[in-house]
Amino acid sequence: MADAEALFATHQAGLRRYLSRAVGHGDTARDLTQDVFVRVVKADALPGADGERKAWLFRIARNLAIDHHRRRHVRGPEVCDAPEPSRTATQDTTLAVTDALGQLDALDRDVFLMRESAGLSYAEISAACDITPDAVRSRIHRARLQLREHLSRQIAARRESPLRHQRTS
Repeated sequence: MADAEALFATHQAGLRRYLSRAVGHGDTARDLTQDVFVRVVKADALPGADGERKAWLFRIARNLAIDHHRRRHVRGPEVCDAPEPSRTATQDTTLAVTDALGQLDALDRDVFLMRESAGLSYAEISAACDITPDAVRSRIHRARLQLREHLSRQIAARRESPLRHQRTS
């Protein structure tokens, strides 16, 4: 139990950042982060080394995120009838990045998020996703190129479109 508490204190913020981007919703990420540690407490034994533990935690988190997406796909997307309020530039940017991440292959997205959101090493990502470190490196590179391309297209489209809220005098 003390090991689980120490793991929680050390890794919960990184797990939540990863899960927040992986599932796209902060409350769901918080719930899934808790589910990771419920599984840790129920585990018969914890991996020995710190790097192995971190990779193990992120493997659990990734599997929970995959399960979440599968359940959501079966149920269908949640529909909200509330009108969309006007958004700030920061919110527009966040939505654009989320959309771009959604365009990536699931494994590429997970590998990218583990590196950029949670700060895992290539070796830790390799262990969490059960792929080689070279595959991690390749997938991160590919994800960065695809994100750059997708976001560049969105920026170009915004520059070409008329202003959304022009005042008429």
